[in-house]
Amino acid sequence: MTSMMQPQIILLKEGTDTSQGKPQLVSNINACMAVADVVRTTLGPRGMDKLIHDDKGNTTISNDGATIMKLLDIVHPAAKLLVDIAKSQDSEVGDGTTTVVLLAGEFLREAKPFIEDGVHPQNLIRSYRAASNMAIEKVKELAVSIEGKSLDEKRSLLAKCAATTLSSKLIGGEKDFFAKMVVDAVIAIGNDDRLNMIGIKKVPGGTMRDSFLVNGVAFKKTFSYAGFEQQPKKFHNPKILLLNIELELKSEKENAEIRLSDPLQYQSIVDAEWNIIYDKLDKCVKSGAKIVLSRLAIGDLATQYFADRDIFCAGRVAEDDLHRVAAATGGTVQTSVNNVIDEVLGTCDVFEEKQVGNERFNIFSGCPSGQTATIVLRGGADQFIEEAERSLHDAIMIVRRAMKNSTVVAGGGAIDMEISRYLWQHARNIAGKSQLFINAFAKALEVIPRQLCDNAGFDATDVLNKLRQKHALPSGEGSLYGVDINTGGICDSFANFVWEPALVKINAINAATEAACLVLSVDETVKNPKSESAQGDAAGMGRGRGGGMRGRGMRRR
Repeated sequence: MTSMMQPQIILLKEGTDTSQGKPQLVSNINACMAVADVVRTTLGPRGMDKLIHDDKGNTTISNDGATIMKLLDIVHPAAKLLVDIAKSQDSEVGDGTTTVVLLAGEFLREAKPFIEDGVHPQNLIRSYRAASNMAIEKVKELAVSIEGKSLDEKRSLLAKCAATTLSSKLIGGEKDFFAKMVVDAVIAIGNDDRLNMIGIKKVPGGTMRDSFLVNGVAFKKTFSYAGFEQQPKKFHNPKILLLNIELELKSEKENAEIRLSDPLQYQSIVDAEWNIIYDKLDKCVKSGAKIVLSRLAIGDLATQYFADRDIFCAGRVAEDDLHRVAAATGGTVQTSVNNVIDEVLGTCDVFEEKQVGNERFNIFSGCPSGQTATIVLRGGADQFIEEAERSLHDAIMIVRRAMKNSTVVAGGGAIDMEISRYLWQHARNIAGKSQLFINAFAKALEVIPRQLCDNAGFDATDVLNKLRQKHALPSGEGSLYGVDINTGGICDSFANFVWEPALVKINAINAATEAACLVLSVDETVKNPKSESAQGDAAGMGRGRGGGMRGRGMRRR
């Protein structure tokens, strides 16, 4: 009786929403499955695109998993995990963002019936982690190295990896054209890790085939003053001076107070300002530079001054463009024009200003250090060019990863089917419940080839049965077979050059398993009540001053 009389203990603030136990876990799983269903149809070469319209009126057309996940304003706390793994896959590897979300969603879908039947989540998590480790070991075992090949062979192998990535994008129709361009750009920057050394400039108009690669730096003509047209627009082996100062006639910025006893002294102050700017310009000319670039403004006086001396100048150059010019030409950005020595000047074989579409571009080519490249993208609509840029970013990341970790695996669902078969076989040797859980993990991996078939309009059941039969051959010769997206049958993915770096698969399986295990390990969600808005604060302030009536009045309003 006394236990019934115990007062209720309140730990959390009034209005706090808590949900726990099995229904909570199933609700989280459902939310993650709903997110995976959003990007499901974007997988593969026949994947559809999503048109996302945000509250600012911007329209984005994309089939890149990470881009879609970022633009979806997901509020469910568990489903946000899938956004995070898509972002991490994008920053770490560049491609496979849709794959990672799909796998995580499918792992949870397979776990759901077990949870509903009362299986403890920790048993599932343990088996999933073990299955993930076995799957990654199998990927490493099946990976084929492209190390030790000649440069030409390596180029063609890397181009195949890039083409596989681009095949599922909007520019998939021109994948061979862009794959070669991407490989040339990545090889041009060598071992430099900085992705911003490859610039991508977008110029509306023309066709995709009008896009071109500059082995050097290209940027849009900056804002210019009168006198600019008189400057020469082409140089051979010029010296290039890079500045981070204004070359403008400036009045004193500070509120300096100068007391004059004689009106003639005012002229000397004006003359001093002119002398300062002329002194700077003289030093630029004496340095021997034929091209002067500055991150800050180069005014009309300086523009005319340089034009009279056959020097090209451009002010307000974007910071990343200026740094790319410095890296390419071997120059150093100066914050002063005093003591400009030859060592800080850059050089290139040819500089010219060219018309590209409606824009004029400054192009530096034949740069000595050559650690930079620029891709100038052309195309009809702005959204199309934006999506092309995102596609090229993925391809560039993939080629960089393939150069560093030079192992590739067969794409087109081949590697997924092979790991699935391996895990099914392994599970037979395990006694107890974990056999079922590893089988569930193996079944979840089949979502990739199944979704590839669904998106292309093929009969997924038929194709998967053919793949299972091929992969089950004892000789192991069927381990490279994946979905043939052109005929609706199966084919040797490796022989057809559908390749992807092993790192993409390893990262995707790892991240998807981690996310699934994290969702499964949550059994309670506590949602704090929304803090009282300014209205409540104002009411509290009124009461604090003893104005109880005023506080109530504000609340009523």
